Amino acid sequence: MGIMLIKAKFHLVAAVKKIFYKLVYGKGISFGKNTTFRKNFSLYIEKNARIELGNDCFFNNGCSLNCLEKIKIGDRCIFGEGVKIYDQNHCFKDISRPIKEQGFSSAPVEIGNDCWICSNVTILKGVKIGNHCVIGAGCLIYKDIPDNTIVKNKTGLVLSQRNIAEEN
Repeated sequence: MGIMLIKAKFHLVAAVKKIFYKLVYGKGISFGKNTTFRKNFSLYIEKNARIELGNDCFFNNGCSLNCLEKIKIGDRCIFGEGVKIYDQNHCFKDISRPIKEQGFSSAPVEIGNDCWICSNVTILKGVKIGNHCVIGAGCLIYKDIPDNTIVKNKTGLVLSQRNIAEEN
């Protein structure tokens, strides 16, 4: 019974936040049917930009979408905690000017249907992720991913045994 109350609370809070986002961003945001999110979900949508979220999507705690142009997410996608999606990047070529004054470059981001984007993934501008993809935890996605692909972070763990006798 307790878990049912917690889920009901998350859905209620998400419903209220969706209304807030529609009031703030108007036509700049569209939520598909049954799309929901948990705590600390955030959106930033620049004027004339658009975020389209498909049906039956779920965003776990701490996800953020930052849009200057367009972010489109297909149906039935799930996102782990801390996923960040950016369709822009700072310009920084002119070393005589502060980076914060050089503006941004942008390109649309698109995620297909039935994708699982695991925890702490960052997706950068111009990326297209195909249908039925799994993006492993901690990956930085900076180029297109074809349909039916699993992406894993190749950084391996290095394990070594401590010799406690030598340390004392």
